[in-house]
Amino acid sequence: MEKLDHLKPAVASLSQISENEKNGFINLFSRYLSGEAQHIEWSKIQTPTDEVVVPYDTLSPSPDDPAETKKLLDKLVVLKLNGGLGTTMGCTGPKSVIEVRNGLTFLDLIVIQIEHLNSKYGCNVPLVLMNSFNTHDDTLKIVEKYSNSNIQIHTFNQSQYPRLVVEDFSPLPLKGQPGKDGWYPPGHGDVFPSLLNSGKLDAFLSQGKEYVFIANSDNLGAIVDLKILNHLIQNKNEYCMEVTPKTLADVKGGTLISYEGKVQLLEIAQVTDEHVNEFKSIEKFKIFNTNNLWVNLNAIKRLVEADALKMEIIPNPKEVDGIKVLQLETAAGAAIRFFDHAIGINVPRSRFLPVKATSDLLLVQSDLYTLVDGFVIRNQARTNPANPSIELGPEFKKVGNFLSRFKSIPSIIDLDSLKVTGDVWFGGGIVLKGKVSIAAKPGVKLEIPDGAVIENKEINGPEDI
Repeated sequence: MEKLDHLKPAVASLSQISENEKNGFINLFSRYLSGEAQHIEWSKIQTPTDEVVVPYDTLSPSPDDPAETKKLLDKLVVLKLNGGLGTTMGCTGPKSVIEVRNGLTFLDLIVIQIEHLNSKYGCNVPLVLMNSFNTHDDTLKIVEKYSNSNIQIHTFNQSQYPRLVVEDFSPLPLKGQPGKDGWYPPGHGDVFPSLLNSGKLDAFLSQGKEYVFIANSDNLGAIVDLKILNHLIQNKNEYCMEVTPKTLADVKGGTLISYEGKVQLLEIAQVTDEHVNEFKSIEKFKIFNTNNLWVNLNAIKRLVEADALKMEIIPNPKEVDGIKVLQLETAAGAAIRFFDHAIGINVPRSRFLPVKATSDLLLVQSDLYTLVDGFVIRNQARTNPANPSIELGPEFKKVGNFLSRFKSIPSIIDLDSLKVTGDVWFGGGIVLKGKVSIAAKPGVKLEIPDGAVIENKEINGPEDI
């Protein structure tokens, strides 16, 4: 406990953050020190029934009557997690301003979608962006361009916590690290207290709002779904996590389990080594968390005020300028076990279309998808429900490099897999089919000519095309 006694006055002296943030941080840290993590007994884990994880196709249809639909939508707030930077994709600023398709960014698409709903039904669904201190200033400038839109846009900041020096558990900002590197945003589990602390939660409740739909800003599939909203209101479910069937690409994703009569999220970090392979198996754990979450606003208020949301703590060790630091985080999905009548809904894969890398951008910009009213819709011409697997080498990692290496995005309707390595450049109007592998020899530039049709081929030089 002396660690905590030593830390409290140090945190109290940090003038950059609010009392709420100081208390939240001390609270999180003391939970971490007490080692109160819930121990999962493997033998008690049960596969959830259809009552707990509801198949999407068993949901009642949403109301036909536009007036009823308006009533439903007027109870909704859409919240996008907007704290991440585009650094992994070689972009500065918030990730949500990367151009996805037709010159439109993630944020443009989200605004167009909600505007479309508001216009069609005469409702007022607000958009809320949860920023981090990394994205806040940029986002405020960016949202100005939507000031004439048919949509209310709110922003608030998630908490800012000090990184801790591992050696003596002192806050990094007091160790001569006054800049941004001294701080961290504590994961999206922080959405619940931050929404309340910002004053936004009470404001929405006073406007008659009942549910918030939370999703990552880079998940293009996370669009408002009337069937889900209608189901939650009818059945008084305080929390709903959208899950979808695992493929081999998703084996590390968190899954829903029934445990001691409650539904809860099981993450790979909570699984002991002996059970990891079983956790990854698609047979026993068939679904994973998309991080599309629907949560009752009154329930959030009740649980945050009671300090009841004690989600699993995720310790995230980092190094800043050679100093080993620790940041403690929580995830919003782990809150499911604290809400009443919480459920999962097993949704179609189309509701999970995240863009984490330029390989995802290739899919979304190709003829595999079309854009209608801001919605990215999959091309019916592809019969295979799974998307092609795409591996691009480091030359394609940054968005700028990726775009310059494709004169136009190839047709991939009939592609199963693409692997590209080395200094490869694509012409226009190229068609890729089946399994394609293109590898430039070291130090040699390989250009794929305009109009090339490549089917089930390995290409190592111009002679193979």
